[in-house]
Order: sequence, then C-alpha cells, then structure tokens
Amino acid sequence: MRQWIETFIETMSAEKGFSSHTCRAYRKDLEQFSDYLEQEIQTETRPDIDAVDGLMLRSYLGFLHDKHKKTTIARKLSALRSFFRFLVRRGLIDRNPGEAVLTPKRGQPVPNYLPIDETFRLLDGIKGDSLLGLRNRAILETLYSTGLRVGELVGMDVQDVDFDTCLVRVLGKGNKERLSPVGKKALHCIRVYLDGRSQGRAMRHMCQEPLFLNKLGGRLSARSVQRLLEKAIRELGLIRPITPHGLRHTFATHMLDAGADLRMVQELLGHASLTTTQRYTHVSIDRLMEVYDKAHPRR
Repeated sequence: MRQWIETFIETMSAEKGFSSHTCRAYRKDLEQFSDYLEQEIQTETRPDIDAVDGLMLRSYLGFLHDKHKKTTIARKLSALRSFFRFLVRRGLIDRNPGEAVLTPKRGQPVPNYLPIDETFRLLDGIKGDSLLGLRNRAILETLYSTGLRVGELVGMDVQDVDFDTCLVRVLGKGNKERLSPVGKKALHCIRVYLDGRSQGRAMRHMCQEPLFLNKLGGRLSARSVQRLLEKAIRELGLIRPITPHGLRHTFATHMLDAGADLRMVQELLGHASLTTTQRYTHVSIDRLMEVYDKAHPRR
C-alpha cells in the first residue's frame, strides 16, 4: 500500500497542482491508515490494497472517534476516498470502498473573531519605530485589511503589492491566483516598512524579494506570524485569544456586519464554494439578535 501512497502523492503534486502542504497532509492521513491496518491484521507482510473494504474503513473511523474531532475524521475519510478513487482509475481495485462509508456529520462552529474595538486596540497597540515593529504592524494591518490566509500573506513578494491600484496579487489554494483589495492604512504600513528596509536601495531592486522578511533576511514563516500575534495579545492584555486565521474570520465578520454582499466576501476570501463563506453569517445573525433584543419594545 505504501508504494501506491507515494505514487498517489506524486500524481497529486505533478498533475493536480496540489500544494506541498496539502500533499503532506494527505500522506500523513494515508500512512496513518496503513499503520492501523498493519496493527489490526497483525501480519508480517504489509496489507494489500485489494484487502481493504468498507467494514475496515468503518472500523478505522471508530478507532479515530475517541481521539479526533468529527471534522478531522471527515478529512481523513476524504483523503482515503481520493486515494482509492485513484486506485480504481489505475485498475488496481474494482471499486472504491470509501463510497460505502458515510461521512460523519460535522457541526458548524461559530468562527472565533475579535469585535471591532478589540481589533483596533490590537492594531493600534503595535508600537515601535524599529524595523521589526514596522514589519509586525504591516503584517497585522494587512491580514485584517485583506482577509488573507497566513500562508498567502507570507508567500507574497514585494512586486505583488500595487500601491497605485490598492490591490495585492495572491496565490491561494490550488495555486489559484487572485487579486485582493487592500486598504490605504495597510498600504501605508507596508510602504513605511519597505522604506525602512530598503537602506537606500531603489524599490525596483527589491521586487523579487519576499514582502515580509525574518531576522535573517529570509522569507517569514506562517509560524512566525502566529508567534508575533500571540506576543502582541499577551502584551496588550486582550481577553480573547486570536490566531492569524482568526483575523481572517474577523475580516469576514466585520464585512458582513457592515452590509457586504455574501458573494463579494466569498471572492475576497478566495473560497471555492459559497457554503464555506456562509458560516460567517451565523456570527452576523448573532449580532442581529443582539441588536433586536436591545432595541425591540416587545422583545
């Protein structure tokens, strides 16, 4: 099975254009299932792929139930279905055993986000004229201004920012490129950071460089953005913990609360499906109910 897992991952990367992050996640999920089979079947040889049936998959999902959330289990099942679908196309098995297994029903948690006043407190609280302080302010302003995924943010180069049109070029999931509006406040912070970083060099010499650099001059990582945000929250004493992805939730929630069209928010977030964006309406509905309860005379 493991040799076909590698072939499947290579196909995903070469033919489907899946990102390295997605390929790593698929490999991990599939290898975990292979390990489970080896332990359950208890044979000296690794299990054959044609020995897997729906009963084995259901047993595996039951094994995962006590250790993982339903969303995680559903993701692992999706990876297995894709893998077995690939094997069917290759003629290695007759049918996909994953099709006979129902996907666990997933709850729809309300996304974690910051209210407007706490968001402004966070952004205005990043002080300092050092290059590091200017960079951190630009990062957080850009995340909130655009709603970008943190991976999209750290993947941008200087040339991806158009100060004249107030747009940034982003490479999203599935290597899909899109243009995203960015506010003047964030653009100002980016420009101040780049001016401080240029050290007399012309902007054209920096175009191919990463937009945000780490202390060693390399591309900043998503984990580093997570750490700087955690540090800012601690120093400012914010009640609600928030992640970089939480700032994306905050962006979407504030846009919808202010009356933005759901489909426009979908485009801004780079969601392939409107269903993914609709979960933010739950937050807005909570806000509407709060206003209703306070304002209606016969609530």
